[in-house]
Amino acid sequence: MSEATLHPTDPSPRRVRRRPLGRNLVVGLGVVGLLVLTALVGLVWTPYDPNAINFSVQLIGPTPAHPFGTDNLGRDTLSRILKGASTALLVGVISVGIGSSLGLLIGAVAGYIGGLIDDLFMRIVDALSAFPTVLLALLLAAILRPGVVSAMLAVGLSSVPTFARLTRAGVLSTRSLEYVEGARALGAGEGRVLGRHIMPNILSPLVVQASLSFAVAILAEAALSYLGLGTQPPQASWGKMLRDAQSFIALSPWATIFPGLVIALTVLGLNLLGDGLRDRLDPRNR
Repeated sequence: MSEATLHPTDPSPRRVRRRPLGRNLVVGLGVVGLLVLTALVGLVWTPYDPNAINFSVQLIGPTPAHPFGTDNLGRDTLSRILKGASTALLVGVISVGIGSSLGLLIGAVAGYIGGLIDDLFMRIVDALSAFPTVLLALLLAAILRPGVVSAMLAVGLSSVPTFARLTRAGVLSTRSLEYVEGARALGAGEGRVLGRHIMPNILSPLVVQASLSFAVAILAEAALSYLGLGTQPPQASWGKMLRDAQSFIALSPWATIFPGLVIALTVLGLNLLGDGLRDRLDPRNR
């Protein structure tokens, strides 16, 4: 038996080297996981009733009984932070869902059809982008009423232009590529070409934008609640907690420190997640 028989010339299969997860992505995923866990815990359990008023423990600092202290009404800060996490998560998911779905639809139709439809849809997007989030919240609060629904709609509509422009740019850059023309030549309908061959190939930047918009949504909801346009009392909200504690910051800074830290860490983690996803999904890094 020849040596060629014993040792075939076929190359051995190469091991596929997987790129390790980046530090930003790992930290971002950890923060998002902690936010989801906190929101779930807050839905089913809190150390105290988050709305229970107890004037005997007003504005105390961290103690074993109240690890994050209490506010001006004697409500447990930790319990309200846990409860507020579910509000923040709900606002983030709903508002990003509104902005991404409407923006994706408008951008895809405008970029694929072009012409008059493109001009009309983009002018609508330009008009929508001229309204700040606070102004939209004021308008919706007048039409509906101040509350978390108005805040979610305002934040969601404010993010539509970003998703629409990003989707339109992706569709314009791919609609004339060879594989798209090949799908048309094989008889694929326009809807199939758009949904099957174009949209899946432009989702990466949209996923990154969704994670960044999630952070913006949580920050915007906190700002609107601080201004009295978002979550209404007695429902817990991180922004509303800051507003309630503002007048008593000299007596007990803890009532502002802990909600502020939670907001800052959540937004930072989501931004790191967006940066990590961008690095991970960028084809130039593969």
